[in-house]
Amino acid sequence: MSPATGAATLAPRRSSRFVAWVRAWRAGLVPYDEVADEVAGDEEHLVADAPGTWTDVPLADALPTLSKLSPDEIRLVLPAPGDPRGLPGPGPFAGAALLAGEAVIAGDLGLIPEVRLHTSGSGMTFETVLWRVYPLPESAPAASLGHPGPAEAEADLSTALAEATAALTRLDVAHWRPELAGALAALRRPDGGTDLPPGFDPRARRLFARASVLDQVLALAEHVAPGGAVNNYEAQQRDAALRPLTVACRRALVAACNAPLAA
Repeated sequence: MSPATGAATLAPRRSSRFVAWVRAWRAGLVPYDEVADEVAGDEEHLVADAPGTWTDVPLADALPTLSKLSPDEIRLVLPAPGDPRGLPGPGPFAGAALLAGEAVIAGDLGLIPEVRLHTSGSGMTFETVLWRVYPLPESAPAASLGHPGPAEAEADLSTALAEATAALTRLDVAHWRPELAGALAALRRPDGGTDLPPGFDPRARRLFARASVLDQVLALAEHVAPGGAVNNYEAQQRDAALRPLTVACRRALVAACNAPLAA
């Protein structure tokens, strides 16, 4: 795989995996014993401030807190400054969710992942993920309000991707950011990825796979500075071209993870 197409890897946001697998569990499609491992992967996941606990506990020990919820009560939200849809009113949870850019709404609780870096005595660094639990106000709106369904989100994502690719071509982004241009071009091909648990239909799976990879491409564009041959105006033009695509990508991830589950 070339550096250009390999720049994007399928590494979904932690909240998206949490929502997808916990919803499948609550629908009776995934055994409880598998859920925590599927959410965590090769990371260590702990939960802080879960009801009935007094210290941080492993994710598997906190999941029973959600055992009475239906799948539709567990929702993904990916808020951003100026786009807080799905969040309750102002408060600790909403503020932390906006800062993190991702969160889970589970009944009357909200969960937000925090990545913590640790250094061992030998100097090795490693990460743990801490899910912090927040009580939600009783008047919290449904996280699905204002979000498109999978079909609409897929169409919006395809349109935004085509427009962004055209704009970046005009800006000759391939000359100074080949990894970004190459990854965007690769994403235009249909993707049959199935990185969702049982119960999600083919459209949701396809949408999730495509949006997850694109999410990584956009993170690359945001956090890696452009080459020295690019001036501030060109960088601003690039950011303007990617902004609608970023919004469409977030909405696509939300639509895929919150999609209705088949029995």
